[in-house]
Amino acid sequence: MYNDYFGFKEAPFSIAPDPQFLYMSDRHREALAHLLYGFQSDGGFVLLTGEVGTGKTTVCRCLLEQVPENSDIAFVLNPKLTVTELLETICDELRIETPQGVCSIKVFIDAINRFLLATHSKGRKTVLIIDEAQNLSVSVLEQIRLLTNLETNKQKLLQVIMLGQPELKQILEQPELRQLAQRITARYHLEPLAKSEIKAYVCHRLAVAGVERPLFSVATLDKLYQLTGGVPRLLNLLCDRALLAAYVREVQTVSPALLVEASREVFGRQLNPQRSAFPAWKWLLSLSAAGFGIALLAFFFWPGSIPPPSQAVRLPVSQNQTVTPSRWDEQLDITNSGELAYQKLFEVWGRNYQADQGAARDQAARYGLGIAKKSGSLGRLRQLNSPAVLQLQNSQGEEFYATLTRLSDGMATLVVGSQQRVIPLADLAGCWLGEFSLLWQLPPHYTGSVRPGDSGNVVKWLDRQMAVLNDRNPREEDFIFDGQLLEEVKQFQVDAGLEPDGVVGIYTLILLNIRLNPLQPTLVTGLKG
Repeated sequence: MYNDYFGFKEAPFSIAPDPQFLYMSDRHREALAHLLYGFQSDGGFVLLTGEVGTGKTTVCRCLLEQVPENSDIAFVLNPKLTVTELLETICDELRIETPQGVCSIKVFIDAINRFLLATHSKGRKTVLIIDEAQNLSVSVLEQIRLLTNLETNKQKLLQVIMLGQPELKQILEQPELRQLAQRITARYHLEPLAKSEIKAYVCHRLAVAGVERPLFSVATLDKLYQLTGGVPRLLNLLCDRALLAAYVREVQTVSPALLVEASREVFGRQLNPQRSAFPAWKWLLSLSAAGFGIALLAFFFWPGSIPPPSQAVRLPVSQNQTVTPSRWDEQLDITNSGELAYQKLFEVWGRNYQADQGAARDQAARYGLGIAKKSGSLGRLRQLNSPAVLQLQNSQGEEFYATLTRLSDGMATLVVGSQQRVIPLADLAGCWLGEFSLLWQLPPHYTGSVRPGDSGNVVKWLDRQMAVLNDRNPREEDFIFDGQLLEEVKQFQVDAGLEPDGVVGIYTLILLNIRLNPLQPTLVTGLKG
């Protein structure tokens, strides 16, 4: 309804689990890393829990976008099933043929086992993902455990990922489920967003929807956290309703008062945050599942539940009445910005760069450094935590380069030539073309990514780094990248928010260097690898 008014390409605060809108907070990045680690492991159960609306399903959808092509996925959305119904659902999801008119548990299990053996022989991996797993009965959970009994000498043939509310952890603590609990290889509890992450979350979703200007004031964002407790689903519900209210009133920003008014409609009661220590998000989560579901259905789908603008209110402003935000890049001298950006990047590393002394890559190599040229997001830059040269576009459509030297409190510090600008991350996202280059310390004898099974001096170096990181003695011989060293690398990748594939590539090496070298320049103070 309000998309054209604000200039959105699509609704920014839909509650559908769309991975493109996923804001990768530290918590969500860790949750995804645990799922990836569990997915790559040799079998067993992976557990992701969190309160209603914290983003479990969205993280899982993000996982599905990264699974290898040789994977077969069974996704169970409604776990309130009997044992027979669950087995039948798994067969349907995996397209396993079963005899017509036969609903025997044995028939379904035999068919699933044959399928698992056949797909394993073809080098394929089978994964069962169960959402809302807290609704599974003990008998169904036990049957799922029995399905994972099929295994080879090295791995189980079925990987199970369970997503559920916090009570799932309590269910799995029951004595009759202790065998299942012992098979959980990775678990993570997803907490709501912190107050400091609210602004970045809102700006991210607005930017994905096509709007860079701030629609929520700082005071409004503070109130937003107070009312929702940082639960993403509640943030989306309240922001959506607040933007609708702004549309009706023909205003371009959401004030705290407007947000509170919208919250009364969303949460269905009068709020007085100053008097109550029980915030709306806790009140809403305490509703029964049935009552909450009915309330949401009535709110979003019942005819006339969202009141249209009053006939006494004129339609929104015409197309030529636009709001033009102030541009941070005005009056910037972008002459030779590329050469100067690399000069600044080398300077941050304590090195000298001369444009007439050869390519940047060659000059970096003289110092034992490499240049990584990649594309990604602001989340990736923050994760890598290294100063970088960014390719930007100004308000006149001219492309230029800047050196990103710092990220702090939702702001980015950029150096363009001799000028420095400190700008909001939302402004940076609006003009950044997604390309970045950064310097990184090359390991000795490095010729490319180190993979499981490799050997030689670079593996010897890697073992010494992991020995320091894990407070152990380095190995004296057998410098093959396997065994304990491989597991240590995978665990480091999990902790760093990387895919735990055991391949030591540029990203792994960058974060390893940051963790072990306190003198290496970083973007975020105190964030080490």
